Amino acid sequence: MLKSILRTTLFAGCCLLGSHALQAQEVVHALTGTVNTIDAAAKTFSITADDGSGGVFDQAASSHKSQWLEKAIRNGAVAAGGFNQTGAHVIVYYLGWGSPRTAVAFQALGAGPFTTTIGTVVKFDKGDRTLSIKEASGTVDSFKIFPDSVAETGIGAIEGLKFDPTKSERVRVTATPVNGTEKALFIYAAFAN
Repeated sequence: MLKSILRTTLFAGCCLLGSHALQAQEVVHALTGTVNTIDAAAKTFSITADDGSGGVFDQAASSHKSQWLEKAIRNGAVAAGGFNQTGAHVIVYYLGWGSPRTAVAFQALGAGPFTTTIGTVVKFDKGDRTLSIKEASGTVDSFKIFPDSVAETGIGAIEGLKFDPTKSERVRVTATPVNGTEKALFIYAAFAN
C-alpha cells in the first residue's frame, strides 16, 4: 500500500514538473503592426500587421513578461495586461500560430516615420552590424542593427544582436532614420524559402 502511494505521488510530481517545463519552452513570436482596439473587458487586442494582415490577440493570463521574453527584449517591452496605447505602432510578442494568438507583451516603436523594406540579404557585416538587402527592383538598402533591434526567425523572436542571416535569405525590415542611418527596429526573417 505504501509503495502504491509513493508511486502515485512520484508520478504526479513528474507530471507537474513536465507540464511546467513544457510551458517554459513555448516559443515567443513577434510581428510589427498598429494597435487598432483594446478591449479590456474581453482582454483582447485588434492589430493590423505591417504585412497588411489583421488579427485579434488574446491577453496572456500571466502578466509576468519575464517568463516569456529574453532579457534584452524584456527591457523595452510592456506586459500585455499593462499595455493601453491604441493607435501605437508596436512589436507584439505572442504565443501560438493561427487563431487565437496570445499576446504576452508589446513594445511601442515611437512616432516614426517608419519604412518597411522587403528583399534578400546581399551582405551582412557582423562587426559593424550592418544588413544590406536587395529589393525586387534591384535597389540595395542598408540597415544598422542596434542592441534594441528585434528579429523574428524560424525559432521565434530574438534580440537583434543575435541575428545572423545568410546570404540570399529573404527578410522584411521595419526601420526608422536615426542620425543619418536607417535603424532596423524589427527584422522578419521567418519566410519559408
